[in-house]
Amino acid sequence: QVQLVESGGGLVQPGGSLRLSCVAAGSIGSIRAMGWYSQAPGKQRELVATITGGGSTNYADSVKGRFTISRDKAKNTVYLQMNSLKPEETAVYYCNAIVKGNLKDYWGQGTQVTVSS
Repeated sequence: QVQLVESGGGLVQPGGSLRLSCVAAGSIGSIRAMGWYSQAPGKQRELVATITGGGSTNYADSVKGRFTISRDKAKNTVYLQMNSLKPEETAVYYCNAIVKGNLKDYWGQGTQVTVSS
């Protein structure tokens, strides 16, 4: 079992920045990769960025050059630095972890990001 707790969401003006954090607990050693997904009202959940155990990263085309995913292994924490935020990126942001073997998904409770003036 893996438990994920997100934090760092909030209200930010267009062009502003936020840093989201996701702390993992439980079977940390079983995690193969972690990532961030966003879900806007009435839309499907979408990939934002992922990072593997080896440190390889992957980003949605729409966030490349503006968002950065990183991790602090000592703190069991994954971060999403979001710069130059746009109103259309208003969504609930979810942390995700995939475990080795059966590739089961775990999700956090989500953190709201609102980009508005």
